[in-house]
Amino acid sequence: MNIQQFQYVLAVADLRHFELSAEKCFITQSTLSTMISKFEDEIGIKIFDRKKKPVEITTEGEAIIEQLKVITREIDQLKELTKEIKGEIKGSLTISVIPTIAPFLLPLFLQNFASRFPNLNIEVKEQTTGEIIRQIKSRELDIGILSIPLQDRDLLEIELYDEPFVYYDASAENARQLVSGKLDMSNLCLLEEGHCMRTQVINLCDLHKKPLKNKLNFDYKAGSIDSLLRFVKVNGAATLLPYLSTLGLTEEENKHISGFVEPVPYRSVGLVVHRHFVKKKILENLQNEITDKIKPLLPQKEALGKKLSPV
Repeated sequence: MNIQQFQYVLAVADLRHFELSAEKCFITQSTLSTMISKFEDEIGIKIFDRKKKPVEITTEGEAIIEQLKVITREIDQLKELTKEIKGEIKGSLTISVIPTIAPFLLPLFLQNFASRFPNLNIEVKEQTTGEIIRQIKSRELDIGILSIPLQDRDLLEIELYDEPFVYYDASAENARQLVSGKLDMSNLCLLEEGHCMRTQVINLCDLHKKPLKNKLNFDYKAGSIDSLLRFVKVNGAATLLPYLSTLGLTEEENKHISGFVEPVPYRSVGLVVHRHFVKKKILENLQNEITDKIKPLLPQKEALGKKLSPV
């Protein structure tokens, strides 16, 4: 067996069509079919049911294909390692950021970081914590930027910064005074389930011990901080916001923000990669780029107190 056979099998598994797969692999259909047949004979397992149209994967073939995906990803990692050893920073890099961080952090560093590596094709997207973890583990994703710690042995975490939370109350004319962790829960709006920030706020306010009762006669769960804040302002409600999300607020909006008395609740944000991640130089450069840009914007770490961890 060889790497080319792996690629041919995965092509057919993806397209479910031998002719289209042959075109994708730049070989004739007969060559593709013969190479896959030889591979099946060698392992003694039929991967595809050629009698079905479109081609179907056998039950045994599903397990083989999943393992071939793992092998090809590891081969890709080997290629990346050789580039790293030779000092070459090129190829591709995939980064995923949770939605409560992405719009406030990415504009601070991404353009400058990308301009330093013109031979690096960078793809950036927003995803939930759960999806980022899943894709890093399956090696579909290189780097995640999210709230840590995750406490997962398969992952490596690199802390970037600690970000405090603030209280935003749209019903208060001037909410600049400090508040304690005991807030009025009857007016609080949160993000929808699936966002780790929702879990952090629930844990901070002990909302898991009792249901959240809002003065409004409907339950609104926002999908982003922007939509959450818009809703809160229109309905005279309240919410908790990460510090960076407040830097772009207007002078009028800032009047509705209160800080917390110490200990100030905060979250730790970090880079997360697979424990066998090999692009160490890129990771180091990314870490330095972010910390350099973010450090002047955040309050002193000494003022922070209770860390809110994702669940």
